[in-house]
Amino acid sequence: MIAGPCGAESEDQLIDTAKQLASVNHVSLLRAGVWKPRTRPGAFEGHGENALRWLQAMREETKLPFTVEVANTEHVELALKYNADVLWIGARTSVNPFSIQEIADALKGTDIPVLVKNPINADLQLWIGALERFNRSGIKKLGAIHRGFHTGVNSQYRNQPKWEIPIALKSACPDLPVICDPSHICGRRDILLATAQKALDLNMDGLMIEVHRDPATALSDAAQQLTPKLFEEMLDKLV
Repeated sequence: MIAGPCGAESEDQLIDTAKQLASVNHVSLLRAGVWKPRTRPGAFEGHGENALRWLQAMREETKLPFTVEVANTEHVELALKYNADVLWIGARTSVNPFSIQEIADALKGTDIPVLVKNPINADLQLWIGALERFNRSGIKKLGAIHRGFHTGVNSQYRNQPKWEIPIALKSACPDLPVICDPSHICGRRDILLATAQKALDLNMDGLMIEVHRDPATALSDAAQQLTPKLFEEMLDKLV
């Protein structure tokens, strides 16, 4: 179970959220965006290296390991400098083999776990190709994150789950852990529980859920984040 805010907005916000999550059973990793890829400039784009310092302080205080998204070699260098426990590759990066190869090359000689989100478009081979590039660079602790696909079709989901694609990935790579990110699939709180349950029913290996101490004030993805209390209540309902 991976949980935490969409973005690390301040040290106080991050540590307060983490303290509440540390008391929730089954949470094994805290997620927080340090660099936020925004469609247009001017939106909240993260606090970069300062946020990594906050995450270090959070880990020291709560004992929760943390994961951050990296999208280029500079991100990799800084994440390693601050001893991130796990890295994840976002959907806007996994769609680009050139970017993936640069990150994979930067990680040669390390043994840090890497989680690769599906590319924005519904292309199974592109997803597998990204994983292969990390594997060939010597990264053996690999996992995939299913976060849905942009299709341009209006529906209840922010990103279409297209469950057949992560199922096909699990068939092609049976030893690969596949984690579901219902927050980005749904884009809204009211259908998170049903989507998370569907992922578990399909034998996904874990969940990544966005949790913020006060979602109404979140600087990004406010509509899809849960309070720690609602998150804990959701976990109690999952079977």
